[in-house]
Amino acid sequence: MLAFDTECHLFIPGCGFEAPGLHSFVFEPLFTIGGYEFNKPMLLAFLSTAVVVGFFWAAFGRAKVVPGKLQMIGEAGYDFVRRGLVYDALGKKEGDKYVPFMVSLFFFVWIMNLWSIIPVMAFPVTSVIAFPVGMALIVYILWMYLTFKKQGFVGGLKNLSGYDKSLGWVLPLIMVLELLQHLIIRPFTHAVRLFANMFAGHLLILLFTIASWYMLNGIGIVYAGASFVMTLVMTAFELFIQAVQAYVFVLLACNYVQGALAEHH
Repeated sequence: MLAFDTECHLFIPGCGFEAPGLHSFVFEPLFTIGGYEFNKPMLLAFLSTAVVVGFFWAAFGRAKVVPGKLQMIGEAGYDFVRRGLVYDALGKKEGDKYVPFMVSLFFFVWIMNLWSIIPVMAFPVTSVIAFPVGMALIVYILWMYLTFKKQGFVGGLKNLSGYDKSLGWVLPLIMVLELLQHLIIRPFTHAVRLFANMFAGHLLILLFTIASWYMLNGIGIVYAGASFVMTLVMTAFELFIQAVQAYVFVLLACNYVQGALAEHH
């Protein structure tokens, strides 16, 4: 979101640099339907869903033994998540049933991140904390459900609390720390890790983009050039971070599911 005075430049009296901040992540509603207001991040989230569903529908809707280009790309992406994330964490036998969910989650997160470097869109949906929290909550509910389904109520509590009577007098402390980690810290960091990286990355790109335009005046053009180079560097780096954060988010989801299915010792 580039909300700044385009007529304001360096060395022009009364023109200060309009640094990006929290206001750069606040959007006015674009329209209202049934009493619900829809803004840009919400529309991009819906569009992300449409892109993911549309791509895989087009790739596999009429799958062929000899795949076309689109099907090959879809199979490569599907296989990357299946083998590189799900099978590594859960194994083939247990992992197969969770592959569709993890594939959907990976590409959904990645596409929402990717909007940041798309012209006009220019905003990562996951830099709004509500979206990472919502996805982390879905993973958390699945994690808790599988924990108690697999272990039973008592076994699930032991799994989450790290109960081990051989620990002796330190057992109560260990149980408190383990419960704190499993019930609060893990879901919190799962959401905040994605949010913080996307928030910071978008803020840096905004900073250098606005600075490039602001210094585009007189001798300031030298500094504007340097700032523009940094904009390109940060955009390229952001492309890498966007994919990494989608990978890490799903990797942690797989690890949580694996922990829920593992026998408590």
